[in-house]
Amino acid sequence: MPIDVDRVRADTPGCTGVVHFNNAGAALQPSPVTKSMIDHLRLESEIGGYEAASQSRARLEATYGSISRLLNCQPDEIAVVENATRAWDMAFYGMRFQPGDRILTARAEYASNYIAFLQVAKHSGVIIEAVPNDGEGQLDVEALRRAIDERVKLIAVTHVPTNGGLINPAAEIGKVAREAGIPFLLDACQSAGQMPLDVEALGCDMLSATGRKFLRGPRGTGFLYVRKSWIERLEPPFLDLHSARWTGPDTFEIRPDARRFENWECNVAGKIGLGVAVEYALSIGLDSIRERCQKLADQMRKQLAALDGVTVHDIGRERAAIVSFSKQGIETKRLADRLAVQRINVSVTDRGSTVLDMQDRGLEDILRASPHYYNTEEEVERLAAAIRD
Repeated sequence: MPIDVDRVRADTPGCTGVVHFNNAGAALQPSPVTKSMIDHLRLESEIGGYEAASQSRARLEATYGSISRLLNCQPDEIAVVENATRAWDMAFYGMRFQPGDRILTARAEYASNYIAFLQVAKHSGVIIEAVPNDGEGQLDVEALRRAIDERVKLIAVTHVPTNGGLINPAAEIGKVAREAGIPFLLDACQSAGQMPLDVEALGCDMLSATGRKFLRGPRGTGFLYVRKSWIERLEPPFLDLHSARWTGPDTFEIRPDARRFENWECNVAGKIGLGVAVEYALSIGLDSIRERCQKLADQMRKQLAALDGVTVHDIGRERAAIVSFSKQGIETKRLADRLAVQRINVSVTDRGSTVLDMQDRGLEDILRASPHYYNTEEEVERLAAAIRD
């Protein structure tokens, strides 16, 4: 169904003050999310933090149900943690590698993930291999298939990289992984809330995501999906009395569900807000969200590409609502600052975020504009006019 843009903008106080094209960084929260968090913080101030959490237990549990509906999985396959990086780390560092094991990833892999690969390679002798791109800039699925042998122990790919507009062919990658019996870890940090995510269709065994980006949830929230058949095959890199039970002086038991990847202390208000944000997205419909996001992004690419001196740097057969560009004769940071003066929010991404991808394309830094469904066509035109001027 078409999105009622006027209604969702009315739910988004930030729309009155800024043109927000930094949704790939942190989106503007809708009022129900903010209210749910303020209400809980007020309750904590009135009756105490533990008591407020106990009183809000049903709302906390509802967050797991909401995320499971978002991903088409079971609530006991979900862990709610501090951020997407922690979610990804809990899955990755829960694996055990031997010297000579191979990890296959993508050229556009995100810095935090690749740094983790390098750390494990340093200590355990793992071999990291970035699968080549195809002619359209996305991971070459046939090259992935050819790269597989008995030493490949993990396929780990970012679904929508931090810049470049690319949507990697996650479902095709998942099919290759399933056929080969290799675990597949999908970083859905930029795709969650921007498009439908069905873990059965994607074929991933693990998926990490954040609340603050296209889901429009609070900062400091993230979640991890682990397929039930993989939960007990991953040992979390650290445990506490929430993720495990101390059974005797010399014994402990790790809990059997995905909450083994959580820890006791958490941001309860944020956890509640995350659940509200997921329900808000589900109420609009992820198919509708994807359609509108891509429509606005395509309009933005077309209008920016028509400007003198502007180059759009997006790649891929299918493109997300992340538009990367630069303008000849002006530094990207300076251009972002000048847009900020006009209350237009964009961000700058540099080579350190995606070293292999940026190196391949001869780029140092680029501007990133990421529209969401609450943005308007007029706002896209305003951005293009500001860049032109």
